[in-house]
Amino acid sequence: MQRTSHHTLRANFRKLLESNACYHTASVFDPMSARIAADLGFEVGILGGSVASLQVLAAPDFALITLSEFVEQAVRIGRVSRLPVIADADHGYGNALNVMRTVIELERAGIAALTIEDTLLPAKFGHRSTDLIGMFEAVGKIRAALEARIDPAMSIIARTHAGVIGVAEVIARTKAYQEAGADGICLVGIEDFDHLEQIAEHLSVPLMLVTYGNPRLRDNARLAALGVRIVVNGHAAYFAAIKATYDCLREQRQIDASDLTASELSVKYSTAEEYMVWAEEYMQVKE
Repeated sequence: MQRTSHHTLRANFRKLLESNACYHTASVFDPMSARIAADLGFEVGILGGSVASLQVLAAPDFALITLSEFVEQAVRIGRVSRLPVIADADHGYGNALNVMRTVIELERAGIAALTIEDTLLPAKFGHRSTDLIGMFEAVGKIRAALEARIDPAMSIIARTHAGVIGVAEVIARTKAYQEAGADGICLVGIEDFDHLEQIAEHLSVPLMLVTYGNPRLRDNARLAALGVRIVVNGHAAYFAAIKATYDCLREQRQIDASDLTASELSVKYSTAEEYMVWAEEYMQVKE
């Protein structure tokens, strides 16, 4: 495969956003998966924060991975990638100033685009991991991200969770992010096309959906007509790798097959239960 500059990959991603089609991402998590995705003809990949947390730390998606650890993995992928890769940059690893550092480091790593979400991370004890920060603070993060960007071809995508707030607030937030200069809007938690239409009609920038394979959103032509250019179905490739590793090692030890699914294996070996115990012990505020 011919080598491609990071700027060219970013420009190629821009062309996807400016097109009239809808593209599905390949979940890439290391250099080999990125090369496989490109060879199979995927137009775009995504490095998920949850996947990076599992791969680097064997830890669940509790905002435990640091910026430097995430960037290290992005650098490895960016060194060999032949397709543009979106980085799930979570909340930017802190406030607006942290967001600026995040953009600088991921741009140097070769990332073509990144999402900055308005989630309150890390979650407070006893609160949902989907609690959101204030809209004006989130706007400040988007503006900071745009200021930190050096290559104008790199895309800054603002992300919000449409499944935990009302439609009116989703519209207000996404319009504010659009007006702040975001190159696209990423929506999580869209229920169906009616839900999507209510939001999309107020926006003019390209949309990115995280659907996790929602069967009610599987009409590519209809998605494209509503401005959706990028769809993230999930990270099945990495979970399949976990299952394949487990089965290979299990067979070597001549152990009977387990009924656990790939997702269940990832929970088992990420020691999620230990983290919940530690959270109870060390994070609960006792008056």
